[in-house]
Amino acid sequence: MTNIKSISPTSRQEGHAELLMEVDDEGIVTKGMYFSITPVRGLEKMVLDKSPETIPVLCQRICGVCPIPHTLASAEAVDASLDIEVPKAGKILRELTLLAHNINSAAIHHFLIAPDFVPEDKYATAIQSVSAVRKATQYLVDVVAGEGIHPSDIRIGGMAQNISPLAKEKITERMTDLKGTLENHVKLMKGFIEESDLPKGLGVVDSPLFATTQFYGDVNDFNLDDVTEVLPEAWYGNEEVGKRACTVIPLMNGVNVETGPRARMAKFAGFKDNGVIGFHIARADEMLLNYQRIMELLDELDTSAPARADFDFKGTGKLGIGVIEAPRGTNVHMANIKDGKTQFYSAIVPTTWNIPTMGPATEGYSHELAPHVIRAFDPCLSCATHVMVVDDDDKKVLKNEMLKI
Repeated sequence: MTNIKSISPTSRQEGHAELLMEVDDEGIVTKGMYFSITPVRGLEKMVLDKSPETIPVLCQRICGVCPIPHTLASAEAVDASLDIEVPKAGKILRELTLLAHNINSAAIHHFLIAPDFVPEDKYATAIQSVSAVRKATQYLVDVVAGEGIHPSDIRIGGMAQNISPLAKEKITERMTDLKGTLENHVKLMKGFIEESDLPKGLGVVDSPLFATTQFYGDVNDFNLDDVTEVLPEAWYGNEEVGKRACTVIPLMNGVNVETGPRARMAKFAGFKDNGVIGFHIARADEMLLNYQRIMELLDELDTSAPARADFDFKGTGKLGIGVIEAPRGTNVHMANIKDGKTQFYSAIVPTTWNIPTMGPATEGYSHELAPHVIRAFDPCLSCATHVMVVDDDDKKVLKNEMLKI
């Protein structure tokens, strides 16, 4: 006999989503359906007919948790549409910003999962460790990008300016001091996670891995022709769920994919583990790789070099694609600039790719363990839900439900 279990909203994530599960008489999930119920905001429509410089300013507000990846993906998409070659120093500063943000975001996730893994007598220690990591990485973002939440110095063409030699020295000192703290933090959290009594097979998925590179992102490893989007009614096979879901379902070569830290670590760093424990361990290990990359880039940065290219805002109508490896996975923004105005804009963000994969990942185990699976993906629903239904004739917003372009 099939029973229905629902968790709405799912907890310790950004935004609101529902997990609907069909379970058997033993409470084992036979079908999991995870979908966004976060109201849409229409940011892809807001940027139309506006100046290219406006786009990153608006699109960084897609999410308050991961504004850095959206600013960068947006800037990269506009750069590509305008045929801008960002100077080397600008590229380094952009990547430094993302690397620090990704470490910071992983630390925030450790705060969110701490109740699942950290013993009560070690809780304060774990949270203090999270705070120490965040404080240091946020400092780098503030200095390099202008501010941590809405990075004002990431601009079309590169960065507003290069940092000074003194700023580079201070950042290097701060990051050098972070090394021991970060290593101890990763060791601490991995220890708690590895000691967990969660089943080793919980959350194991066999979907293709979607990641373009270990660091930053590589548009050359992304083929838009491989992407299709289907309506949720068709994907879930459940009319009620299909009408309530607030995102389309993106597929790569016709199938759902897994994106995020484990996908990057498995594809580029030889990581082998899978499932909930594997997701968490990969995220922790990636923090150290990102730190090593920060130190390499700081050493490489020439503070006397230009950080922004000259360019013409007019554009020729070319579709530009920006690809950024964000904390939760591959973030894709697309822009078309012509006559100095935005003609088209679209984004397929990390959690949107993972939505069709998270539900099935809960299957085969007790429904009581399903929240652990969802949290392992660290979903961000505001990022995923930013489209609307519009009337084809008068362009009025009809409802906060689905995109129909």
